[in-house]
Parts: sequence; C-alpha cells; structure tokens
Amino acid sequence: MGAAQTASQAKWMEELGFEYFSAGEHYMRGDPPGPTQAALTLLAVAAGATEKIRLLSSILLAPFYHPLVLAKLTTTLDIASGGRLTLGIGIGGEFPMEFEAAGLDVKQRGRRTNECLEVLTQLWTQDSVDFKGRHFQLDGAAINPHPVQQPHPPIWVSGRRDAAMRRAVKHGNGWLPYFYDPPRYRDSVAKIQQFASEAGRDLSQFQWAFMPYISIYPTVEEAARVAANELGGRYLYGSEFSEIVSRYCLLGPVENCVSRLKEYIDAGARHIIFSVSCPMEDRVRHIETIAKEIIPQFI
Repeated sequence: MGAAQTASQAKWMEELGFEYFSAGEHYMRGDPPGPTQAALTLLAVAAGATEKIRLLSSILLAPFYHPLVLAKLTTTLDIASGGRLTLGIGIGGEFPMEFEAAGLDVKQRGRRTNECLEVLTQLWTQDSVDFKGRHFQLDGAAINPHPVQQPHPPIWVSGRRDAAMRRAVKHGNGWLPYFYDPPRYRDSVAKIQQFASEAGRDLSQFQWAFMPYISIYPTVEEAARVAANELGGRYLYGSEFSEIVSRYCLLGPVENCVSRLKEYIDAGARHIIFSVSCPMEDRVRHIETIAKEIIPQFI
C-alpha cells in the first residue's frame, strides 16, 4: 500500500482494532533515491480518515526540522486529530547523502536533535521562548494555539545506542527501539531505568514500545528470506543482513511469531508497533493476520 492509499488503509486499520497507525520517513534513501514519504503528511491524511486510532511517527527524522516549524506542524496535527499524535523521533544517519543534500552535518545530528527537542517542548508549553544554543537561537518565539494534549504530545525516542536511551530519559516520554533481540531490549530497559535514577527522572508514566519487523510464512526459512530481501533494500547493512533478520525479526508461522513476541513482552515491551516485511501484494494478509490471529492472543 502506497501513499495514495493512506486514507483507506488508516480507516481499515482502525476498523480492524489497531491502536496505532504509524508512518516513517526519509528524504533521500540511497543514490539514486528509493521511494520515501514524509511522516507528518501521511499522518495528517490518516487523521482525516479516522476518529480513534492514534497517529505515530515511526520515525520522524528530528535533525531535519527547525523546532519552531516542528512545533507548528505537530501542534496543528494534534489539534486537527483531536489529540491523537504520538511523536516518535530518531536521528537517522544510515543515509548520509540525505543530510548532505539538506545542508546538514550528519555528525551533528544527535546534538541538533537534543536542542530541537528541548526547544520543542518549551514551544508546546510556554507562551514565549528564549533559547541560545549551538544550532538554534530563538528570541521571544511562540506558537498559538498550543497542542490539545497536555502538557504536550508524547515523545517516543527511537534508536539503538546509549545516547538514544539518555535522550529518551531527558526529552522523551517513551522508548521505541528497533533491531533488538529480547535480551538487548531487557538490557535497554535496565539502562534507561539506571539513567533515569541518576537524573532524578520519574518513569512511572514512561511508555515502553518496540518496533519488530514481522514476516509471516509457513516456515521460518521462507520468512527469513522474504524479510532479508525486503529489509536489505531499505537498510543496506551488507552481507550480515540475513543474520540480523534471523536475530531481530518475528519470522515464520503465527505460532512462532507469537512465541517470539512473548519474549519481548517478558523483556518489558508494552506497545508493539508492527512493521510488515513482505512484498506489497502480501501486506493485506499480514495486517489481517496480525489483527485477527496474533493480537487476540495478548488480550
């Protein structure tokens, strides 16, 4: 399903009972670039076609946004959707050419994101913002109106390394990693709890999410082949990609996927954002199988 089917897909997923409709983004994935979309635009289309399902950017590339622009875009979407936005953010970096094309230094993406999030939350919650940073300077900046959700839309931080976990503690309301096996997810929960304790951060309202790639086929071997073919074109991690798929994806028949998913839940994951790894013609089957055969086993 492509961007042109966003409205119908979002409505269909809401009818199937999904809690989140998510969309990710890149600006220039590869050279020549493969097909990509902009997350907030797709989520806005989905918002207009639905009434209850939450809208999640999974993920929005924060280094590409000025915080004033991001505050206005996200606030408009939060208001228009009746307070349904969850802002999933990451720093990217796997495609340096998109940073170069935008005039950004890929090596500064983490620091730029940290500043952006600091200013973003101030703009969401304050009437006037003064900020002097390395990447952004604001004097009396403000948005009007503020978001519907109070104090602001949730921020789920994505990533895989310690710097992302520290970002989640300092600026986020949730953790949304990817390409983790269950032991590594459990370790990330422990690390975030440690970082939060050191910072005096209360995590009682913090959300623990995970984004598994899933490939549902009669055998694990077939599912792994399909997933490696689909994901290898997106991430280009090289010859070790088949091993990555086997370690980090939900693969095979439904019972295998359910068993593996239970391991992630035991490790601490509470919000599961499925990303189907299959050819376009097989995505309807995957989404229906997740809704009708996998999710009911966890309710």
